[in-house]
This record gives sequence, C-alpha cells and structure tokens, in this order.
Amino acid sequence: MKNTLSLWGLGALLASSLLATDAAAQAGFTPITFKNAAVHDPSIVKSGDTWYVFGSHLAAAKSTDLMNWQQIASGVSATNPLFLNGTANVFTELAETFSWAQSDTLWAADVRQLADGRFYMYYNACKGDSPRSALGIAVADRIEGPYVDKGIILRSGMWGQASHDGSIYDAMKHPNAVDPHVFTDNAGRLWMIYGSYSGGIFIMQMNPTNGMPLPGQGYGKRLMGGNHSRIEGAFVMYSPATSYYYMFTSFGGLDANGGYNMRVARSLKPDGPYLDAQGNDMANVRSDPSKPLFDDASIAPYGVKLMGNFLFERKLGEPGTGIGTGYVSPGHNSAYYDAATGRHFLVFHARFPERGEQHEVRVHQMFMNADGWPVVAPYRYAKENATAVRREFVIGDYLLVNHGKDISATVKKSQSVTLGSDGAVSGAVTGTWLLSGANGVELRLADSPSPYKGIFLSQWDETSKSYVMTLSALSREGVAVFGSRLLPRTDAQVVNAIYAELSLGNTAAVSANLNLPTTATRGATIAWSSSHPAVVSNSGVVTPGASDLTVTLTARIGKGSASATKLFTVTVRKAGGLLAHYAFDGNLADTNGAAAPGAVVGARLDLAGGSIGYEAGVRGQAAVFNGASGIRLPNGLISTNTYTVALWLKPAQLTALSTTFFGARTADAWISFLPMGHGFVNGASMLWSGTAWYDAGLGMNLPVGRWSHVAFSVRNGAVNVYVDGVKRFSGSNFPNVFTTTSGVFALGVNWWDAPYKGAMDELRIYGAALSDADIAALAR
Repeated sequence: MKNTLSLWGLGALLASSLLATDAAAQAGFTPITFKNAAVHDPSIVKSGDTWYVFGSHLAAAKSTDLMNWQQIASGVSATNPLFLNGTANVFTELAETFSWAQSDTLWAADVRQLADGRFYMYYNACKGDSPRSALGIAVADRIEGPYVDKGIILRSGMWGQASHDGSIYDAMKHPNAVDPHVFTDNAGRLWMIYGSYSGGIFIMQMNPTNGMPLPGQGYGKRLMGGNHSRIEGAFVMYSPATSYYYMFTSFGGLDANGGYNMRVARSLKPDGPYLDAQGNDMANVRSDPSKPLFDDASIAPYGVKLMGNFLFERKLGEPGTGIGTGYVSPGHNSAYYDAATGRHFLVFHARFPERGEQHEVRVHQMFMNADGWPVVAPYRYAKENATAVRREFVIGDYLLVNHGKDISATVKKSQSVTLGSDGAVSGAVTGTWLLSGANGVELRLADSPSPYKGIFLSQWDETSKSYVMTLSALSREGVAVFGSRLLPRTDAQVVNAIYAELSLGNTAAVSANLNLPTTATRGATIAWSSSHPAVVSNSGVVTPGASDLTVTLTARIGKGSASATKLFTVTVRKAGGLLAHYAFDGNLADTNGAAAPGAVVGARLDLAGGSIGYEAGVRGQAAVFNGASGIRLPNGLISTNTYTVALWLKPAQLTALSTTFFGARTADAWISFLPMGHGFVNGASMLWSGTAWYDAGLGMNLPVGRWSHVAFSVRNGAVNVYVDGVKRFSGSNFPNVFTTTSGVFALGVNWWDAPYKGAMDELRIYGAALSDADIAALAR
C-alpha cells in the first residue's frame, strides 16, 4: 500500500484560543476505568458504604463507588451463596415456590432492610409462558445471606380458581405476581409495587414490622397497565428536591429486539395517581383489548420516556475505536437518592449494539430539570459533578440523539448538530438553544411543540477516552434528547484525522466487494477513483478475473477548504481461490499469506485473555482450545454468498451450542457450526444460522476424542454440509449473512455460549462453493 498526502500550511494547524482552552481542560486527567457485572433487572440497595444490586436468576453484585462491580452471585443453583446454609440451598428453601410456579426460574428480586435491622428479599418465580407465579419473602441477618424463606405472599395464574380478591383469576385484569419493589414513604408506611404484563402494575401496603402485606387488600390497587400491556419492572423513588414520588417502569420487550425503554411518571402520594408530563393519569394506560396481544401502539404515547435504544455513533476520523457508545433495550431499572450527596441515580441493565443478548449493569446520574422531571446523564456515572459551565465550553458540534416515544428495536443513531455562538441550532436539527442559570439548557427545536429542558454536564466518554460536554433534556411531550459535544477541531485537523484512520484492511488478497466509505465525521466527504474500474469499480464492486490483478484506489478526503488524498494498492485474487489457510503449526498465521493472523481471545469473541495450546494434529500441529478461550479471525474473511469452510475437529467434549466456526454480520445475522446442536434437532451436529433460524442438522454427533473433517459450502442459498468427505445435509434458502466486508469471525467462541473444548486443524476458507470431489479430497 502506498499513501500520498496533500496537506496545508502549518498555520492552519495552529489551534485557536478555543481549541487551546478545550485541550487544557483535558490535560492532567486520569483515565476512568470500570469493572462490569451481569445482573438482569438490578434492584439497588445500600448497606453501610456498599451498594448492592439484586436481580433475576438469583444474580447479585456489589460496589463501593457505583463504577466497579464485583459479582457475588449468579444462577439458580444449589451452590448460590445467597441461599446456601449448610445443607439448605435455594431449591430446598423455595421448594413450595418452584412447585407452584412450575419453574425454578427466579425473576427480579428486591432486597430491603426493615426496622428490625434484618434484610428482606422479595423473590418471585414465574412459569414464563403464562402468569403462573409465586411471590414470597426470605430473610437474612446479613445482606449477602444466607436467606431463609418465610413463605409465599402472593400467587397468580390460578386458572379457574379464586384469586386473592375472591374473584376468578383473569390475566387481563389481575396482576402477574412478579417484579416486586418495596419502599418506605415519608410517613414511614411500607409499600410494595409489583406486576408485569397481564393486569398491569399494582401497589399494596405492607406491614413495616414483618414485611408482609396488610390484610384485606387482595392484589392491592392498580396503578397502570392491563390487557397484557408490555409494562413491567416498576420502581418508586422519592425525591426531596421536588417532593414527588417517581414511578419508573419499562415498556416493550426485554430482549435485544424487544424495544425495552424506561419511562417515568410522578405523584405527590406513594400510591398515586401517577401522571406523566402531559398530565395523563397512568391508571388509564393499558392495551386496547380489541388489538392483537401485546399491543404497543396503545401505550407508546404515555409516560416520560427517559431512554431507549440509542447510539452515539463514532464516525471515521473521531477519537477512539469501535462504533461508539450506546445501549440496546436498556431497562428494568431501579433508582436511588443519596441523601448524603443529594444525587439521584438510575440503575439498569443494558444490552449493546452489535453484541446480541449479552447484558451488564449500568449506573447513570439523574438531575431534576426546571419542570421537576428527571433527566438522565447520557454517559455512565464517573463521579461527575453538576457545576456551572462556561459558554465557550458549550458552543460547538454535537452528536444529538432523540429518543422519541416509540417502542421499537431500531437503534436511534446520533445526528450532527451545532450549537452556535449566536444561540442557533443548526445541522440535522434546527432551532435555538439557551444556557439558563449555571448549567441549565433549554432547546427549542423544530421537531417539538414544546422546549426541551435539562442540564449541561461534563462527563467521561468511554469511546474517545476523554471528558466531553453533554446535555440531557426533556420536552413536555415526554421525549428525551441526549447530546455529546465533539472536541473542537479545524477542518484541516478533521481531514488529517480521517486520513490517519482511513483503511481498507488487508488489500493483498481481495475477492469480494470492498466497503468504500464516502462520508466521515462532521460532514467530511470521501471520493474514490479506481485505476481499473472493470476490476474494482469506484464504488468498490470487485469483479475477479482468471488471474490475480492489481488496482490502485485513490481516496480524496475533503472538508471545507482542506483536503488530502490517500492511495491503496489492491490485489484482486482470481475467482474462486483460497482466501485463507490456518494450519496451526505452532502459530495463528495464514499460510496462504493473504489474511492477517488470528488473535487469542477469552471466553467470548469480544473478551481479552485466554490461551491456545498446540499438539500433534492431522498435519503438523493443531490448535488446542481449553473450553475458556477462542481465536478471533480477521474481519471480512467472507463477504459474499458463495464460499466454502473446511477444517478438522477433535472435540474433547460435546456441549450444546458451543461453536467451532462462527461468522456474523451482526449479532442477529450469523452462522455457526455446532458439534452438538441446540436440542431441537436431538442435539445433533449442525450448521446453524440465526438470521432466519436455519437448522442444517446432520443426524449425528461428531465423535469425542477423534478427528473428523467438517466442511460446508454455500452458493447463493444452496448449502451442503459434509463430515469426513460425505455429504450429510443439502438444502436451499440458506441466509445470505455476509453482505459486507466487515463480518466478524471466530473459532471456538461467539458472543453468548460456552466456548468449545477440543482441537482444530487445517482451517481453509474458499471464495467458491467447492465440489463434492474437492471436499472429499480435503478430507483425505
């Protein structure tokens, strides 16, 4: 690859006084680090100087700073320490609960310390495919347990039988007895709010002495939801700053495609009525019974939507790596008011763009806006303080996210706007802005009939690894906007940064179309030209020939009056050739010389760590996978709908879902070869795709402790899978996963499942669908 650069005079590179001031603000800081934990549906409680979160699946974690979390429990098992006490464990303690719920799946737990100094865990188990649930109390002297069951206090799903209010249980109006949260109001009264889908969210008064429900309440009072509205995870926080009780809930479905989003309503009384910012009584919010089940359209307009799917998208030329910072299906939150500091915190679980169902706990600070509604800081809590901001630190280019009011799996990506020194907002959204008071913001934007009111706040941005100015604001319609200011740069600096980052990856052996970016950060453009358009077009379309061909691609980067050119030498491989060959002879190099070496990773393809050993293989040495490690292959190895993958496998054990070869365009579009399948095809070895749930089952399992040759070929949807040279599956309509040049590939690991344990040898990837005879030859 050869590069040339057309640049500018040194004067254009000298920072303005504003740039110098902003750089000074960055100087001398210590980079912020975090330690993450996985607790779904986290409910926060503080004991001494330590915060704890308890959640679903009997998971728990603790932290002394809300940034670094230590996992202390996970999984409903006989060894979970929360219920482990001699011979007693969660299965013996909660036997009655599991029997009623017909499941040992524990959902969102809530732990509170009552006046007797003991810790009360409000647990719940649910069948899952129906609202048959049991909600009970277990008590411990220490917050980390062991907890001892005190019995079930509420049941639901008793079909054809009398419910707690004496009438026959009706899932359209009676609650699902799950997701409890217990809190004390200003008068010292104890309450429990709970419910999910089914009949909605209910509240009932509890006995502050023993934590049990006061008699004669049935299921309590309905606050919102019903008719199977997708509303759950209720949590109440009182704020002395406004004298309101805030009821948080999550709308939508919790999985990565469910559109989970957090909403809030408020009341002057703990048991309501709770109103949203438009004055709607949330008791009137429920799905339309005449519409299909889980009708989101009926409930989407209500509540103040604090956060949904979003991404501050990092574009080419901005600091950092990766796609940016954001969340997928953030929700089932708790909240905490810290009386000592006057801070409000929002605590929730989140999934992440392009990371599938993997989830972690996140903590963000909240602030009350001018109308008394909580606005959420756009980035996770890093001990930031809300202080006065200077106008020159507010003016500039921003990434702006509008969360809207919809319930959707769509990730709302940031748009580019500028807050001008004249008070104008320009760019993708137009309007005006105002710095009110020390750090308040008021935005009047063309997309909203009412102003957005909120706060400016300096925060740590994990993508750029720097402090940036942010804004968070809410409209009267209950719509939230987040903003993140980009570091000030001249046009010349922008072009220079894009030039430095612009890459086409390994261009020494190209066989598929190239992704040629045409846009970059802050509206910069990239124009491409090819020395041989018939081989590689100006838009990156590759047409292989009968022999290898070399092409020069020229990229012209421009912004304003600044420009630069960068040249790339591209070798296009002949049609159908070998794209990569990993022989694993003591290293992870591609012996074909075309692709980059593999890299050792941990138990997931996005985790560091791990180790790979070597032993005698089918030919030379083979890679040994220890069940806790994998190999990340270069991105883009396959980028068409015609390819062949062939390798030798010697499993040390068969574990359901453990992958050997994994390739993905996104977390929802992938292929995986499993020595042991997912159970729906009798656990047989299979080629599996998550794009359209394609099961290419082989009707057999690879033998443990013995080498088998596995290959699969794809040609425009026609798929064949082979074991030891024999075709075991042939089908059509196999999903076209690899439609980009940035596909992710790994051996032994993916984003979700237990890593593969065993050996691999002689991985070959071809840009064509090999014939039966060719594959039989590879198996010899």
